[in-house]
Amino acid sequence: MDILHSVLGSMQPIGLDDMKAVRLMNRVDQKYMASADRLEELLSRIAEGYYVQHIEGNPLAPYRTLYFDTDDLQMYTMHHNQKLNRQKLRVRTYRSTDTTFFEIKNKDNKKKTRKVRIPIDVSMFDRALEVPEVRDFVEQNTPYAVQSPKFGNRNSLHECLENRFERITLVDKGMSERVTIDRGITFHNRATGIDADISRLLVIEVKHEVGAPMSDIERALHDLHVLPRRMSKYCIGTALTDPAAKSNRFKEKLLFIERIHKQ
Repeated sequence: MDILHSVLGSMQPIGLDDMKAVRLMNRVDQKYMASADRLEELLSRIAEGYYVQHIEGNPLAPYRTLYFDTDDLQMYTMHHNQKLNRQKLRVRTYRSTDTTFFEIKNKDNKKKTRKVRIPIDVSMFDRALEVPEVRDFVEQNTPYAVQSPKFGNRNSLHECLENRFERITLVDKGMSERVTIDRGITFHNRATGIDADISRLLVIEVKHEVGAPMSDIERALHDLHVLPRRMSKYCIGTALTDPAAKSNRFKEKLLFIERIHKQ
């Protein structure tokens, strides 16, 4: 057994049903980026204070996501230009549970994020925009159109970026904080055909109530000199795989990722 599985095996497991008890009504989210080399040490420092989610006995959950955008990358560009009241559209398969959802993430002018989604059959992952319920869902919740760009509508959606990764999900034993750790991240751009591999990077997200004191994992990240860094997988993946995409605002993050991969 490798070190990672040994550390995860030492942590008390928690199931999906028990995780539902963690309800963060007024939460703050903080993201971090770190080298994958830090994962075992980070988990070792916090193992006693957190549960690790298991699905069918496995603490590592594989994810597959496909993002949609317009021909001129309206959603990507709005994020890059720091516009508020923006959206991301994606279909995601939670491969450990064989469930697939079409999801819309909304960020408002108060920087609050709200996600709405509908289930679809896993077999329709690559053809989600053909599902009538998805077409209605997009029409009712976005300004975008589910139709071919040949009709001349600049708001028409198409498949853009696919990514894959594994996720570790933790919850503190006070059931007041949720943590996700994504590793092994790879991208394939369906528009350009370009691939990118940032599997040496960890993306860590900590969610807890506003005003909560510094938690064990926040303290451990601080002690390991891992600083908060906002990161959108969609935006970073697009910047890495689409040479035409504007990316100057992501330059610092891209350089950070490059340094990690050169270590």
